[in-house]
Amino acid sequence: MARLPEGDPAPADGALPEPALAGLGRRPFGVYVHVPFCASRCGYCDFNTYVPGERGAEQVGGYAGALLAEIDLAARVLGGAGARPLPRVDTVFFGGGTPTLLAAGELARILRRIDERFGLRPNAEVTTEANPESVDPGMLAALREAGFTRLSLGMQSAVPRVLATLDRVHSPGRPQQAVAEARAAGFEQVSLDLIYGTPGETAADWRRSLDAALSAGPDHLSTYSLIVEPGTRMAAQVRRGELVVPDEDVIVDRFETTERVLAAAGMAWYETCSWATGEAAWCRHNLGYWSGGDWWGAGPGAHSRVGDVRWWNVLHPRAWSERLAASASPAAARETPGAPELRLERVMLGLRLRSGVALAELTPDGRAAAARHVAGGLLEPADHAAGRAVLTLRGRLLADPVTLDLAA
Repeated sequence: MARLPEGDPAPADGALPEPALAGLGRRPFGVYVHVPFCASRCGYCDFNTYVPGERGAEQVGGYAGALLAEIDLAARVLGGAGARPLPRVDTVFFGGGTPTLLAAGELARILRRIDERFGLRPNAEVTTEANPESVDPGMLAALREAGFTRLSLGMQSAVPRVLATLDRVHSPGRPQQAVAEARAAGFEQVSLDLIYGTPGETAADWRRSLDAALSAGPDHLSTYSLIVEPGTRMAAQVRRGELVVPDEDVIVDRFETTERVLAAAGMAWYETCSWATGEAAWCRHNLGYWSGGDWWGAGPGAHSRVGDVRWWNVLHPRAWSERLAASASPAAARETPGAPELRLERVMLGLRLRSGVALAELTPDGRAAAARHVAGGLLEPADHAAGRAVLTLRGRLLADPVTLDLAA
């Protein structure tokens, strides 16, 4: 189940140190809105989510009001009670959980408050995640009218047997229908998520899922290797021997198949898990995370970053909303990483991207390591010659040791 880091105490009013606020507005600024409710819990999920009958699920009715209160808090903290200009919002991302369990009017009200307090840039990217079964043409039209520009649908698989193993609640074919409905509603950007490495999934199953996703005509695909997290229902099934986790060779095969099939379909990777038809289809909100932008995460368990300060909210919806009702920050704790941790983070996040990391940002030891990894086939020679460290396909499978070497 979801757990928070330890961290240091966070001030009750949410105040941030002046050095963290100094560059506010000069970096991309995003808002993440966490909606932790789902119609049912998938067996592999360890996110901070709640389903009917669980503690916290009863908060759905008043949830939007608490989110509005946190947006107001964000404006007070970042604006210094009117002492400094607030950053305009480049991107908004509604994640979960299943954000579209809230009514379109509630999601629109939350987006409108973000615009009222901060101001959305004219070309702001506004994404919501959705289960394909949680949207219909009317809701999609209402979201598009409210200013949502991007839809991310959790497809996960096109194979009924695999969906059953994942405890996914949607019918095969429904994701493709939802993509068509989103296009009809005016969404120019539509993404599908897929998961590979499910116990019992075959190579043919994975190829079938890729082909089905591509047949829907999305402009963005994210593919993730299944991780069996402790405390989940799937972990218990694996422990009892009811499910068998595929070995590393299978995961490598799935990743290589993904690259080959998507490249042949005209999609190129721009981030380790993400492919798109072109730069216009890249998820700008996620790029803000990976490129060192600022963001405020609203909702229980949501994480935020401004400057070098990071903080995270309490997990439970009731505790979160009670703090906001008392005009207090819902932050559970925060941290300010030191120089070595920040260097490792910059290298790690940079290597996730097709643009890579500038060699000039590395230490002499890091640059020497980059040269070794070019020779070893883990970094692209042409990019290295141009002054950047960019992972090859094999390097993307071995990113962790490369990251540690380049961050030395």
